[in-house]
Amino acid sequence: MPTVDLWNQGALKSLVIPGGLWLLIAIALFQGRWVTVPATGVDFYYYSVFGLGILLAWRFHSSRILFTLLTLLLAHRALEFFSAGRVAATGPGRAAFEVVAFLLPVNFVIFAIIHENGLSLSAVASRLALLFFESVFVAVICRPQVAHAPGFLHPAFLGRHAWIQIPQLALFAFVAAFVLLLARFLIFRKPVDSGLLWSLTAALVALQVGGVGRIASAYLATAGFILVSSIIENSYLLAYHDELTTLPARRAFNEAVLRLQSPYVVALVDIDHFKRFNDTYGHETGDQVLRMVAARLARVSGGGRAYRVGGEEFTILFPGKSLKEVQPHLELLRTVIEGSAFRLRGGVERRNFARVPDQAIPDRRRRRRKDEDRRTSARKVSASPPRDAPGVGRDLSVTVSIGVAEPNARMREAGQVIQAADKALYRAKQAGRNRVEIAGPAKSRTRRETRPSVA
Repeated sequence: MPTVDLWNQGALKSLVIPGGLWLLIAIALFQGRWVTVPATGVDFYYYSVFGLGILLAWRFHSSRILFTLLTLLLAHRALEFFSAGRVAATGPGRAAFEVVAFLLPVNFVIFAIIHENGLSLSAVASRLALLFFESVFVAVICRPQVAHAPGFLHPAFLGRHAWIQIPQLALFAFVAAFVLLLARFLIFRKPVDSGLLWSLTAALVALQVGGVGRIASAYLATAGFILVSSIIENSYLLAYHDELTTLPARRAFNEAVLRLQSPYVVALVDIDHFKRFNDTYGHETGDQVLRMVAARLARVSGGGRAYRVGGEEFTILFPGKSLKEVQPHLELLRTVIEGSAFRLRGGVERRNFARVPDQAIPDRRRRRRKDEDRRTSARKVSASPPRDAPGVGRDLSVTVSIGVAEPNARMREAGQVIQAADKALYRAKQAGRNRVEIAGPAKSRTRRETRPSVA
C-alpha cells in the first residue's frame, strides 16, 4: 500500500482539480447574482450530463460510475415525484427528502468500496437489485397519508436549526462518507475516488437548496458532470501512468522528450540482476522491488522527473539542468536505493523458472541479457538460488546502475542523447553495476556494493 503523504502537492492538486474546480464554477454560476441560467439551459445541461455520463460509463465498463449516476438520477426523480416539484415541509415530499438524503451517501460509500469488475452479469444484477429494493423502500415510506419519514430518519441529536435543510442522521452519513472517500483518495490516488467525493459534495449542496427546482437540478447535474470528468481523468491516468509503480509511463516520457530544449540531462536507470531476483523469488516479489525502486525515483532531487519506460528500466529527465548539476543528485539516488532494506514478504524461492522468449524483448534489452547471461556463466553462477539464499522475513538489498548523458556539439537530438545514456548504462553494467556512468570522456563515478546483494 503506498505511503500517505498529506503534504504532497501533486496529490492535493489532483484532489481539487477538476472536481473541486467544477463545483466552484457551478456555485459561481448558479448562486451568483451576475449570471442567470434559464430553466431551459438547466434542463439541457441536466439531461446531457446524465445521458452522456451513462453512455461513457457503459463504454468504459465503469460499473461504479454508472450506478452512482443512476443513484443520483433515481434520487432526484423520486424527490420530484413525491414533492410534485416543490420543496415540501410535510407529507410524502418531506418523507422522500429525508430518506433520499440518507440513502445517497450510503450508496456512494457502497459503490466506492466494491471491487470494480466491469459490467459483468453478476455485477449488474447485484447493483440493480440494490437500487430496486431501495426504490421499493422509498415508495413504502412515502405513502400518500404520511407526514414524515419514520422517526429514526430525522432525529435531533444537536437540536433543531432552521438553516439546515438536511436531517441530522443524513448529515452524519454525509460526513462519514466524506471521510471515507477522502481516505480512499489519499491511499489509492484514483480519480474515481476524487470524483465520488466532489460529486457527493455537489449532491449535498443540491439537497441543502431543497432538492427540487432549477438550482437543485443544476447542482445534481454538476454532481453527474464531475463523475463524467472522473472517467476521463481515469482514462488519462491509465494511458500516461504505469499502474504498478504509479510513475509516468512511456507515452508520457515520449511526449516529455518532444518538449526538451537544451540544456537538459537524461539518466537511464536499470535494476541490477533483476531477472535473477525475479526468477529466484517470483514475480510478486519482483513487483515489490519495482514499487520500492520507483518510490525512490519519484523523490529524486535536482528537479528530475522519473518515468517507467519498460520492465526494470526507468528514465529520469532533468530539464534545464547540466550534467555537473545533476551528477551529485544521481549519486545520492543510487546511494539511497543501495541503502534501502527490502524485506521479503512471502513465498519461497523458485526452483523451476519460465524464461521469457527472446523475441518478446527489444533488441537492446536482448543483447544486454545475452551478455549478462554469458558473464554469469563465466562466473559459474547457478540458475537455482544458493542454499543460503535469504528467505521470508529477511532483508534483501537492491542496487541500480545509471547511465547519464547531456546534449553537446556532437549530440544535438534527444534521440542521440538517449542512445548515449543507454551506452553509458551498458558500460556501468559491464564495469560491475551499482554505479553512475557518464557518457563520453567524463570519468564515471563508481561505488561498489557494501554488502552482498541478490538484486
